[in-house]
Amino acid sequence: MTVLGLTGGIGSGKSTVAALFAARGVAVIDADQIAREVTAPGTPGHEAVAEAFPEAVSDGVLDRSRLAQIVFADHAAKALLESIVHPLVYAESARRAAGHELVLHDVPLIVEKGLAERYDAVIVVGASHETRRRRLIQRGMDEADIEARIATQATDEQRRAIADYWIDNDGDLPELDRAVESVFERVSGAV
Repeated sequence: MTVLGLTGGIGSGKSTVAALFAARGVAVIDADQIAREVTAPGTPGHEAVAEAFPEAVSDGVLDRSRLAQIVFADHAAKALLESIVHPLVYAESARRAAGHELVLHDVPLIVEKGLAERYDAVIVVGASHETRRRRLIQRGMDEADIEARIATQATDEQRRAIADYWIDNDGDLPELDRAVESVFERVSGAV
Protein backbone atom coordinates (compact mmCIF):
# COMPACT_ATOMS: atom_id res chain seq x y z
CA MET A 1 0.00 0.00 0.00
CA THR A 2 1.21 3.50 -0.88
CA VAL A 3 0.04 6.03 1.67
CA LEU A 4 0.00 9.71 0.73
CA GLY A 5 -0.61 12.69 2.95
CA LEU A 6 -2.45 15.73 1.59
CA THR A 7 -2.26 19.02 3.42
CA GLY A 8 -2.60 22.75 2.89
CA GLY A 9 -3.80 25.80 4.74
CA ILE A 10 -7.42 26.69 5.24
CA GLY A 11 -8.88 27.93 1.97
CA SER A 12 -6.08 26.45 -0.15
CA GLY A 13 -8.39 24.07 -1.99
CA LYS A 14 -7.38 20.83 -0.31
CA SER A 15 -10.89 19.40 -0.54
CA THR A 16 -11.05 20.07 -4.27
CA VAL A 17 -7.69 18.36 -4.77
CA ALA A 18 -8.87 15.39 -2.69
CA ALA A 19 -11.99 15.13 -4.87
CA LEU A 20 -9.85 15.18 -8.02
CA PHE A 21 -7.74 12.32 -6.65
CA ALA A 22 -10.89 10.41 -5.67
CA ALA A 23 -12.19 10.84 -9.24
CA ARG A 24 -9.03 9.03 -10.36
CA GLY A 25 -9.85 6.05 -8.14
CA VAL A 26 -7.67 6.92 -5.16
CA ALA A 27 -9.10 5.97 -1.76
CA VAL A 28 -9.40 9.33 0.03
CA ILE A 29 -9.61 9.45 3.79
CA ASP A 30 -10.73 12.86 5.06
CA ALA A 31 -9.57 13.47 8.63
CA ASP A 32 -11.96 16.39 9.13
CA GLN A 33 -14.95 14.30 8.02
CA ILE A 34 -13.89 11.43 10.26
CA ALA A 35 -13.47 13.89 13.15
CA ARG A 36 -17.10 14.97 12.65
CA GLU A 37 -18.22 11.34 12.55
CA VAL A 38 -16.32 10.24 15.68
CA THR A 39 -17.77 13.20 17.61
CA ALA A 40 -21.33 12.81 16.35
CA PRO A 41 -24.08 12.64 18.98
CA GLY A 42 -24.20 9.27 20.69
CA THR A 43 -20.53 8.44 20.15
CA PRO A 44 -17.87 8.12 22.87
CA GLY A 45 -16.02 10.99 21.14
CA HIS A 46 -19.04 13.26 21.48
CA GLU A 47 -19.37 12.42 25.15
CA ALA A 48 -15.68 13.11 25.82
CA VAL A 49 -15.69 16.44 23.94
CA ALA A 50 -18.94 17.52 25.59
CA GLU A 51 -17.51 16.72 29.02
CA ALA A 52 -14.31 18.66 28.30
CA PHE A 53 -16.10 21.62 26.66
CA PRO A 54 -19.59 21.93 28.16
CA GLU A 55 -19.78 25.57 27.01
CA ALA A 56 -19.74 24.28 23.41
CA VAL A 57 -22.81 22.06 23.86
CA SER A 58 -26.33 23.23 23.13
CA ASP A 59 -29.31 20.93 23.60
CA GLY A 60 -26.97 17.94 23.76
CA VAL A 61 -25.27 18.75 20.43
CA LEU A 62 -21.79 20.14 19.91
CA ASP A 63 -21.85 23.67 18.57
CA ARG A 64 -18.85 23.30 16.27
CA SER A 65 -18.61 27.04 15.62
CA ARG A 66 -18.46 27.74 19.34
CA LEU A 67 -15.96 24.93 19.86
CA ALA A 68 -13.76 26.36 17.08
CA GLN A 69 -13.87 29.82 18.71
CA ILE A 70 -12.75 28.29 22.01
CA VAL A 71 -9.89 26.17 20.71
CA PHE A 72 -8.51 28.66 18.20
CA ALA A 73 -8.23 31.25 20.99
CA ASP A 74 -6.60 28.96 23.58
CA HIS A 75 -3.65 26.64 22.86
CA ALA A 76 -4.33 24.49 25.93
CA ALA A 77 -7.97 24.01 24.90
CA LYS A 78 -6.86 23.09 21.38
CA ALA A 79 -4.39 20.55 22.74
CA LEU A 80 -7.09 19.05 24.95
CA LEU A 81 -9.53 18.72 22.05
CA GLU A 82 -6.84 17.15 19.87
CA SER A 83 -5.93 14.65 22.62
CA ILE A 84 -9.53 13.46 22.57
CA VAL A 85 -10.25 13.50 18.85
CA HIS A 86 -6.97 12.59 17.15
CA PRO A 87 -6.64 9.02 18.51
CA LEU A 88 -10.20 8.31 17.36
CA VAL A 89 -9.47 9.76 13.92
CA TYR A 90 -6.24 7.74 13.57
CA ALA A 91 -7.99 4.48 14.43
CA GLU A 92 -10.87 5.06 12.00
CA SER A 93 -8.47 6.20 9.26
CA ALA A 94 -6.46 2.99 9.58
CA ARG A 95 -9.64 0.92 9.37
CA ARG A 96 -10.74 2.71 6.17
CA ALA A 97 -7.31 2.43 4.52
CA ALA A 98 -7.14 -1.34 4.88
CA GLY A 99 -7.25 -3.19 1.57
CA HIS A 100 -6.44 -0.25 -0.74
CA GLU A 101 -3.29 0.01 -2.88
CA LEU A 102 -3.19 3.82 -3.02
CA VAL A 103 -4.56 5.85 -0.13
CA LEU A 104 -4.65 9.63 0.22
CA HIS A 105 -5.09 10.98 3.74
CA ASP A 106 -6.54 14.51 3.70
CA VAL A 107 -5.02 15.84 6.94
CA PRO A 108 -4.88 19.58 7.62
CA LEU A 109 -2.28 19.31 10.40
CA ILE A 110 0.51 17.21 8.86
CA VAL A 111 3.08 19.96 9.39
CA GLU A 112 1.77 21.24 12.71
CA LYS A 113 1.70 17.75 14.26
CA GLY A 114 4.94 16.50 12.69
CA LEU A 115 3.16 13.72 10.80
CA ALA A 116 5.07 13.82 7.49
CA GLU A 117 7.04 10.67 8.32
CA ARG A 118 3.79 8.65 8.45
CA TYR A 119 3.38 8.97 4.68
CA ASP A 120 5.24 7.61 1.68
CA ALA A 121 4.88 11.08 0.16
CA VAL A 122 3.30 14.38 1.18
CA ILE A 123 1.31 16.50 -1.27
CA VAL A 124 0.80 20.13 -0.31
CA VAL A 125 -1.84 22.39 -1.85
CA GLY A 126 -0.77 26.01 -1.80
CA ALA A 127 -2.56 29.24 -2.59
CA SER A 128 -1.69 32.85 -1.92
CA HIS A 129 -2.91 34.51 1.25
CA GLU A 130 -5.23 36.73 -0.79
CA THR A 131 -6.75 33.78 -2.67
CA ARG A 132 -7.34 31.93 0.58
CA ARG A 133 -8.92 35.01 2.22
CA ARG A 134 -11.24 35.52 -0.77
CA ARG A 135 -12.36 31.89 -0.70
CA LEU A 136 -13.01 31.96 3.04
CA ILE A 137 -14.98 35.22 2.82
CA GLN A 138 -17.09 33.55 0.12
CA ARG A 139 -17.72 30.72 2.62
CA GLY A 140 -19.07 33.30 5.06
CA MET A 141 -16.14 33.60 7.46
CA ASP A 142 -15.35 37.01 8.90
CA GLU A 143 -11.90 38.50 8.42
CA ALA A 144 -10.88 38.30 12.08
CA ASP A 145 -11.71 34.58 12.21
CA ILE A 146 -9.87 34.00 8.93
CA GLU A 147 -6.71 35.67 10.19
CA ALA A 148 -6.92 33.89 13.56
CA ARG A 149 -7.16 30.48 11.90
CA ILE A 150 -4.42 31.18 9.38
CA ALA A 151 -2.17 32.36 12.23
CA THR A 152 -2.51 28.98 14.01
CA GLN A 153 -1.46 27.04 10.92
CA ALA A 154 1.92 26.26 9.41
CA THR A 155 3.44 28.74 6.97
CA ASP A 156 3.99 28.00 3.29
CA GLU A 157 7.71 27.76 4.03
CA GLN A 158 7.06 25.08 6.65
CA ARG A 159 4.79 23.20 4.26
CA ARG A 160 7.32 23.41 1.41
CA ALA A 161 9.94 21.90 3.71
CA ILE A 162 7.97 18.65 4.01
CA ALA A 163 6.37 18.61 0.53
CA ASP A 164 7.28 15.85 -1.87
CA TYR A 165 4.79 17.42 -4.30
CA TRP A 166 3.50 20.99 -4.32
CA ILE A 167 0.24 21.81 -6.12
CA ASP A 168 -0.34 25.50 -6.76
CA ASN A 169 -4.02 26.42 -6.54
CA ASP A 170 -4.16 30.09 -7.44
CA GLY A 171 -5.46 29.34 -10.93
CA ASP A 172 -8.65 27.88 -12.32
CA LEU A 173 -10.06 24.35 -12.05
CA PRO A 174 -8.63 23.05 -15.36
CA GLU A 175 -5.14 24.16 -14.24
CA LEU A 176 -5.64 22.45 -10.90
CA ASP A 177 -6.87 19.27 -12.60
CA ARG A 178 -3.73 19.19 -14.79
CA ALA A 179 -1.52 19.61 -11.72
CA VAL A 180 -3.33 16.80 -9.92
CA GLU A 181 -3.03 14.56 -12.99
CA SER A 182 0.73 15.17 -13.07
CA VAL A 183 1.14 14.20 -9.42
CA PHE A 184 -1.27 11.26 -9.79
CA GLU A 185 0.78 9.83 -12.67
CA ARG A 186 3.94 9.96 -10.57
CA VAL A 187 2.47 8.52 -7.36
CA SER A 188 0.40 5.83 -9.07
CA GLY A 189 3.53 4.69 -10.90
CA ALA A 190 5.06 3.94 -7.51
CA VAL A 191 2.26 1.52 -6.58
